[in-house]
Amino acid sequence: MTDHDHPSGRRAAGRRRRCAAFIAAGALLPLPGLSGCSSEEREASVSASQDIAPAPRGELKNGGTLRWAVDAMPGTLNAFQSDADATTTRITGAVLPSMFTLDANGRPQRNADYLDAADVSARDPKQVVTYKINPKARWSDGSAITAADFIAQWNALRGKNNAFWTARNAGYDRIGKVEQGAGAHEVKVTFARPCADWRSLFTPLYPKGVMGSPDAFNDGAREQLTVGAGPFLVEKRDTEEGRVVLVRNPKWWGDRAKLKKIVLESLPGDKRAAALADGSVDVAAVDQLAAKRVASARRPAGSAASRKPGDGNAGPQGDGAKADAKAVAAENAVLRGYTIRKALEPAYTQLALNGASGPLADDRVRRAVARALDRQALADTVLKPLDLPSRPLGNHLLMAGQGGYEDHSDALGGQDTGAAQALLADAGWKSDAGDRQQAGQNAGAPAPGAGRAAYGYTDGGDPSDDRYDGGPYGDESAEDGSGGQDRGGYDDGADDRNPARSGRGPAGASSRGGHGADARPAAAEAPLSFTGAVGSEVQQAALLRQSAAFYKQAAAGEKDEAHGDTGSAAYAKYKRYKKRAARALGAAERIETGQAPHLPGSGGHPGSGGHPGARHVAAERSAAAAPQPADDRAGRIAVVKKNGKPLTLRFVVPDGAGSVQLRTVGRRISEMLGKIGVQTSVQRVSDASYFQDHIASGDYDLALYSWPGTAYPATDARPIYAKPQPAPDGSLTVEQNYTRVGTDHIDQLFDQASSELDEGAARTLVEQADARIWAAAGSIPLYQRPELVATKKTLANVGAFGFATPRFQDIGYTK
Repeated sequence: MTDHDHPSGRRAAGRRRRCAAFIAAGALLPLPGLSGCSSEEREASVSASQDIAPAPRGELKNGGTLRWAVDAMPGTLNAFQSDADATTTRITGAVLPSMFTLDANGRPQRNADYLDAADVSARDPKQVVTYKINPKARWSDGSAITAADFIAQWNALRGKNNAFWTARNAGYDRIGKVEQGAGAHEVKVTFARPCADWRSLFTPLYPKGVMGSPDAFNDGAREQLTVGAGPFLVEKRDTEEGRVVLVRNPKWWGDRAKLKKIVLESLPGDKRAAALADGSVDVAAVDQLAAKRVASARRPAGSAASRKPGDGNAGPQGDGAKADAKAVAAENAVLRGYTIRKALEPAYTQLALNGASGPLADDRVRRAVARALDRQALADTVLKPLDLPSRPLGNHLLMAGQGGYEDHSDALGGQDTGAAQALLADAGWKSDAGDRQQAGQNAGAPAPGAGRAAYGYTDGGDPSDDRYDGGPYGDESAEDGSGGQDRGGYDDGADDRNPARSGRGPAGASSRGGHGADARPAAAEAPLSFTGAVGSEVQQAALLRQSAAFYKQAAAGEKDEAHGDTGSAAYAKYKRYKKRAARALGAAERIETGQAPHLPGSGGHPGSGGHPGARHVAAERSAAAAPQPADDRAGRIAVVKKNGKPLTLRFVVPDGAGSVQLRTVGRRISEMLGKIGVQTSVQRVSDASYFQDHIASGDYDLALYSWPGTAYPATDARPIYAKPQPAPDGSLTVEQNYTRVGTDHIDQLFDQASSELDEGAARTLVEQADARIWAAAGSIPLYQRPELVATKKTLANVGAFGFATPRFQDIGYTK
């Protein structure tokens, strides 16, 4: 039984996803269609925090259907289960009660549709919150919303009954008692421990029929919600069609929904541009390429900036120029009916530094990496082309515009190359001035003019197309023993996480075998690939020997687990890992003896008179013999070393089509680190395996991913920065702290803030916690993510919501 099959495993998985981490991606290429157009073509200026085309309800039509693209069908309709997702949140926001909603600046606001009042009515000896329910509030089956619903939800989520497979209980576990108050519409909640973020509780609120029994909670609410209490109800969940249909709630007591129906349609991001072009959706979050397509459709057909055949990823490609031009004109006619809403999303992209082991376990090295970064330049890369405020985020716990936001990055310090180099030197990582020329090449730093290839990227072509050079021995066409080809540790049984199977052997290799016993299985399954034609043959051989040692260790673990059972899965893994170890060791030995096979992408082929790797070494030696400066044209210096070992960090990035911008940011970070003598070994992995197999398991040195913002940082952010704790089985419990960097002091500040009922004092504690997180240098916020949403021009009160809770009853078409 796997972790996800077991109830306790589901809860653990849910805690990991409490604040869902994102691959901080989006195909965000430069967008002249939004930022470089004339004043007539430019979209109206928007607030940085929200862009929803606000309009009074009186200006909207009654009726109509809204087709809204979502990433996927909801994993469950129970928001408190581990597989709840963004679609779950959207549905529950429309059909279930929310005691408090958020405004555009992330401030909680009492929802008058459900509550006449909600206040802390006592603080001593216990905190008591009294809710006064709107007497009109009732479920769609006609029953009133009462204290019984609050009591059932508390009992299900408090964490005392393992029969409820809950993903989270933060806040509910602090409640000591829930009871009816003075009347049928009053609820009194008494806390055993103070709860500063009490406003986050009972949102969404489910009926007692869902929360009252484990069966209803675990299974009953997964695929259907027969009872609701919002402006809309769930009419149908159609898995075959990939859609969820919401209809007006005839028993809704508030402002009547303007729309008659909302259809949430599952539509992957790479298909949304085509859906816009044929007009089959009304609202869709899009990447920058699709946004550019919408903007360019507004230009005259003869404009130099208008779309050419083959531009973008939407629209037919005819064989003849006339047919193609006609198809493009038809698409443009449809796309002119859309506009792009844009704002800063309440989520931020960070550079994560894994402090569990290796060089980054030393806080001086982490701080050096952080101080090498020009965070303003990275923010400009993503946000300037969109005409959004281009400021690096200075806070882990609050987004720009939220009450209490302050930039605490000075606790770490800004970009300073000299300070970064001094930190490295203090940690023992120094550049040998006498060997700088040779070290700049043989240790893996690029020779003059080597360009992006030194960081695992090929030169030439579209600079946004950061394809990788093939790794050595990544040729999947050769079977074992055929033609003397070795595949660098891959075998036919490798899954789709093996990038070489798609012809992209990325640079990068594991410098260690995971982080603790709990990481071993995921790390052992993760593929390793190596720098091909990047750096010296000596470095490649060393990486291959590291891989051999890694697989040897993994094999030993599986052999022990098999207990001599040769038919077990563990024994099969043991044999596979043993075979990979032998291959990696053999490849290293062939490099060291000059017998290595063809290196893909290096310009040679088998039988051409010596393998290209040998010519690469000869070229290095020739270049080293010629007089040249120690620093190359990109400003990189010789790689720093400690005890003769170069400082190389494994940078894991996702390889999906929607992650182009993320890889661009990663490349620029690599260049910045090169300027202080730190080299990066880039490993590009599939989106499907990126988070679970690398980030969550700790199988990386550097990585880019995002966290969402929250109105309740003392509660929601604590698991992200909590100090990892040893578990009884010897593994490390990291909660959501995937950098493995934390301190007791940070934990104490979160604990104090979550119990502080004075809002000013709580804010001060959160500020202190953020400053300490900056100083620990495990997570370096870079920028808030942009939010781009294509909407029909005739729609109002929908688009880039930012922090704000959508008011579904006010969304509609203008008259």
